[in-house]
Amino acid sequence: MTKRRQQGRETREWIETALPDHLKPVSPIGPIVSSAHLAEGGSPGLSEVEYGLILASHAFHRWMVRCMAAAGVPGLSPMEIMVLHTIRHRDRGKKLSEICLVLDIEDTHVATYAIRKLEAAGLVTTGKQGKEKTIRITARGAEACARYAQIRERLLVASTAKARPSEETLSEIAAVLRFLSGAYEQSARAATTL
Repeated sequence: MTKRRQQGRETREWIETALPDHLKPVSPIGPIVSSAHLAEGGSPGLSEVEYGLILASHAFHRWMVRCMAAAGVPGLSPMEIMVLHTIRHRDRGKKLSEICLVLDIEDTHVATYAIRKLEAAGLVTTGKQGKEKTIRITARGAEACARYAQIRERLLVASTAKARPSEETLSEIAAVLRFLSGAYEQSARAATTL
């Protein structure tokens, strides 16, 4: 039994014995999920994580769009913003295949469309390296990313400094998310064989 489940059990036992009947909960709430029928299986905790991922991904997408708009570049989708930051990463030209690999984009046309839109906005430029197309950040694109970073520091990083988990815990959470990403990818491949 995990430590968390043990603590939960001890808390429930304390409630059952210490509180008067009129203050006792009618039934335990159970896991916080969006699909109770999935939480009835062998891992209700995984269902809780999935619901958390749903909420976090939507909130993160809204944040990216609004932060980039505040940085002076409205009208970009979350995918376009992620592609822009990936191209900006380490100030090196990127190949389409590298962008797709880093962002785990399965359909290259999604990244190609984003790159075309970013190029039309003057945020990136394309060229050739041998037979492959390369994409580089422009000065305007780098400025947009810098303004985005400044706004992120002020509105997100500074405002959550005292409330968010430690940097070590955040790194551990990121490692768990990367692990889950691999598990979902493997399961998706297996599902295509059914």
